[in-house]
Amino acid sequence: MTRPSGLGRLNHVGIATPSIERAVETYRTLLGAEAVGEPFDLPAQGVRVCFIDAPNTQVELIQPYDESSPIAGFLRKNPSGGQHHVCFEVPDVHAAVAHLTAQGATVLGEPRIGAHGTPIVFVHPRDMGGVLVELMETTHGDPHD
Repeated sequence: MTRPSGLGRLNHVGIATPSIERAVETYRTLLGAEAVGEPFDLPAQGVRVCFIDAPNTQVELIQPYDESSPIAGFLRKNPSGGQHHVCFEVPDVHAAVAHLTAQGATVLGEPRIGAHGTPIVFVHPRDMGGVLVELMETTHGDPHD
């Protein structure tokens, strides 16, 4: 099997937080963040998210939608929040999944639509040096829009 055409740019860093509103205020006050999107719910994924634009990437603030959310579990272990994942762009999520599984990596679930409206999938941290990695398909336009 050939390797899918490459790892793309870092799209965002996911930060789990118990409160998007408090986290936004922190990013505004301490780092001068100005380009802050409106928070929105992704009930199918059990999260509420908000994107903060940086010049070269985004910060995705992730709050649990309810107690069944995977983020709620993360926050039980890390009550003040913290880095949850990094997200890289790939041209084809399904090709990336096929390549990863052929190499023995553990892909967490099936591709699904993520916060940017494009297919995503996560790769288990044990296969990525202890870091949860999200792969996000970007084939059209600017993925930060």
